Amino acid sequence: MKTFFNELFDYNFYCNKKLIEACTALNEVPAKSKELFSHMLNAHHIWNSRITGKEPEYEVWQSHPIKDWADIHYENQRASFEIITNGDDFEKRIDYENSEGRLFTNTLQDLLFHIINHSTHHRGQIATDFRVNDLEPQSLDYAFYKR
Repeated sequence: MKTFFNELFDYNFYCNKKLIEACTALNEVPAKSKELFSHMLNAHHIWNSRITGKEPEYEVWQSHPIKDWADIHYENQRASFEIITNGDDFEKRIDYENSEGRLFTNTLQDLLFHIINHSTHHRGQIATDFRVNDLEPQSLDYAFYKR
């Protein structure tokens, strides 16, 4: 299970790094793309915090300057790898509150997979936003990553 999640988080790191590089190279990043990428960073951080029982530093829709994205992304990745490395039971149930204060319980593996799936979902939205703004999005499919 650790190998599986390490591989998925490597993929997630690669995709987000490529997207950060692409946005940094643009003269103007579409506003919706900036909003979605900040949200991805925040959500990843919040889920890591829920898993570790720490208080999150970011809010769900908090905006970050593009110049800070790489540092936040790196820290998110580092924290996730630490969670995976120290995980001895991926079926362990974790209690947490969502952003509306409702209580939920999910397994560690469910929460880790959600982080990846959530990022993939929003990268797809960013790709669409790029196209709407006459920008060519990168191919970040998992199959392309594995080739």
